[in-house]
Amino acid sequence: MLGKYFLMGLRSFVWLAVKVWSVCVEAARRQVRAIIQYQTVRYDILPLSPLSLVRINQMKRKILVLDLDETLIHSHHDGVLKPTVRPGTPPDFMLKVLVDRHPIRFFVHKRPHVDFFLEVHCTLELGSYVKDLAAIHSDLSSIVILDNSPSAYRGHPDNAIPIKSWFSDPGDTALLNLLPMLDALRFTSDVRSVLSRNLHQHRLW
Repeated sequence: MLGKYFLMGLRSFVWLAVKVWSVCVEAARRQVRAIIQYQTVRYDILPLSPLSLVRINQMKRKILVLDLDETLIHSHHDGVLKPTVRPGTPPDFMLKVLVDRHPIRFFVHKRPHVDFFLEVHCTLELGSYVKDLAAIHSDLSSIVILDNSPSAYRGHPDNAIPIKSWFSDPGDTALLNLLPMLDALRFTSDVRSVLSRNLHQHRLW
């Protein structure tokens, strides 16, 4: 009888230890993913020289249109048979959506460095990143679109920056690699004069 209680106690202890270990591992993974957003790959933001400030003030402000899925984030829902992320990878956040009155959970993973990327090139208002779509107009010389799908910008390829689709690679640095180009585009009067040189990349991705 004593042995039976001992085994029951041992099983309960092992079950509790496994649960605690799982919680600790998931917390550690979340922490690592948060650190990756600001990991050792750096992009120094330096103040502009007085001459650069004069030049940039003479240029039109540029508009950056950002694609979302597979460019800045990757998401999948709990009905997917073969998720594209590694099993056990915790999402950065989860959304609950009603589709035909059925609740579906979407698990959203943020591309590495996306937080820093948005801080440098978007305006933070009331806790949200804002893209002023009303500012888009017929003057295409100042509009840039970042997208992983060439079909999304096939009407204006000279205004596009192609980017590889992202699903789960934690070592991806594509967003950081774009920052020098975006900085340079501020100083051109027509973004198409620069971006039209990258048309060969659109076919690759």
